[in-house]
Amino acid sequence: MNSNHETITLAGGCFWCLEAVFDEMKGVLSVDSGYANGHVPNPTYRAVCNGDTGHAEVVQVKFDPSVISFRDVLNVFFAIHDPTTLNRQGADTGPQYRSGIYYHTPEQKETAEALIKELDAQKIWNGPIITEVQALKNFYIAEDYHQEYFVRNQNQPYCQAVVAPKVSKFRKHYLELLKKQPA
Repeated sequence: MNSNHETITLAGGCFWCLEAVFDEMKGVLSVDSGYANGHVPNPTYRAVCNGDTGHAEVVQVKFDPSVISFRDVLNVFFAIHDPTTLNRQGADTGPQYRSGIYYHTPEQKETAEALIKELDAQKIWNGPIITEVQALKNFYIAEDYHQEYFVRNQNQPYCQAVVAPKVSKFRKHYLELLKKQPA
């Protein structure tokens, strides 16, 4: 691993939502939408959507820890999705929409587990956090049309109804973490 970047793979519902938020976060170097921790090699979007490949829709986030901490990345992750619902985010249902942190290092595992305990103790949500914390077993980048989906399809109804509110929430609550400060 390069000393000036770290990588984490996160699942929190539709990867378009996560990608759109993390793309705007300072210290984030790249965000790739894809599929992780399934049992079928080289899955397609259609196969993953059928729910029987075992994969989660994920984003693989590469960030500079000297600019943004791993803990801050996770705090935003928990703020922009519901980590208490099994295999579901809003109207998106199925195992591919589960909440997951797929760590790349033992330190990431420790930080994620400690943060989950802290957030559960704060009782922010009505139920306990059920986000799975597992080692990254595999990652397959999604098809090209999924990359930067929100940026290229902002007027699409799903983007307006589901993705845009998550981006707005991030902008409102994490102004200090934005790459570009509003004028």
